[in-house]
Amino acid sequence: MAVDSIRANKFRSFLTILGIVVGVTTAIVVASILTGMRQSIVAIVEDYGTNNIYAFHLTTGIGGGDRDERSRKPLTVDDAEAILAQTSAVEDIALVAPGIGNFGAASFDDNITYEDRNYRRAQTDGVSPNYERISNLTLLEGRFISEVDNMQRRNVIVIGVNCAEALFPNEPTGNVGKVVKMNGSTWEIIGVIAKRKTALFGENEEDSKVFMPYRTARKVAPQREYLLQIIQARSGRLNEALEDSEAILRQRRDVKYGEKNNFDIKTAGEFIKEFDSITAMVGLIAIAISSLGLLVGGIGVMNIMLVSVTERTKEIGIRKAIGATKGAIVLQFLLEAMMLTFFGGIIGVTIALGISNLILLLIPSLPAQVPLWAVISGLTVSVGVGLVFGVLPARKASRLDPIECLRYE
Repeated sequence: MAVDSIRANKFRSFLTILGIVVGVTTAIVVASILTGMRQSIVAIVEDYGTNNIYAFHLTTGIGGGDRDERSRKPLTVDDAEAILAQTSAVEDIALVAPGIGNFGAASFDDNITYEDRNYRRAQTDGVSPNYERISNLTLLEGRFISEVDNMQRRNVIVIGVNCAEALFPNEPTGNVGKVVKMNGSTWEIIGVIAKRKTALFGENEEDSKVFMPYRTARKVAPQREYLLQIIQARSGRLNEALEDSEAILRQRRDVKYGEKNNFDIKTAGEFIKEFDSITAMVGLIAIAISSLGLLVGGIGVMNIMLVSVTERTKEIGIRKAIGATKGAIVLQFLLEAMMLTFFGGIIGVTIALGISNLILLLIPSLPAQVPLWAVISGLTVSVGVGLVFGVLPARKASRLDPIECLRYE
């Protein structure tokens, strides 16, 4: 009976459930994008190494820190050596001098030129030779920085794929050994970084990286003292390595008991937690928008059911006259309202699936995977809306006097 009633007023029913459709579609599309992005970030973190701990004097990750942090002293090589010497939970530590051409280090120009071609998007880092192993780096060709390169402060670089494509557009390979100019000096390319399989929006920061030996970076940009430490914990001892490293750094940086750290140290998993906190906020906004749509849809359903009760007054009277109970009348109209919103949920889920597939088709680098829980939640909520907003019309129908109903027309 509920389906027949909806089929008898197709256009009116469709207009009634538009709010439900919009609400369910919005919620599922946002959920699919956020779920896909989270899976990509987890894959990236795992690709870089789940046993890695990142230590820096400024707050890293999403959001960053405040202005007061700028007065902090950078970490030092001695700090890394102290960690290695004082705890057995740490396997090794890679040293990174990040962004030596940025943040006011104007004496170093990281624009790279080769013949008549320039690459101006270089993100130049100085790294220790063990960076390749600790960060699970893969080379497309050539080799990575060696200990000899580092100790002798050689002018050698390992470039990302974006840099290679810009400088050598028609030569995808065979670029090892070529000499480029940067910062008024000549630099030999000794390796090209392969594109990682995991990336967010199709891009990875290493695609634009230019790595040089750590000691070379200190030579060419002595005023750039920033040091990032990538601490590799031994297998199964990540928490112990984190606690020991933090305690050693607190002691060396004179942080008193009860005071906050004047440095940042976190595991790879904490970056995922930070992303989850951001997605939770975005999810709440999406839920608020969806709720508005569902509220509008619910009011529309209640309105149309009240109209339906008025239109079918004589039918209700006849049913009551031949023995229909109040419960039967309530059930009839509740089922009709729930069926109406259920169809709205199905249409919303279908549209959301189509939008997610369209996003993947048009923007393959943007992850958009529809999770099963979002589909189930969308259908459940849509049915719940019909149940809640169908109660008033159903109760009104059940309370009609059969005698008044029979002579209504």
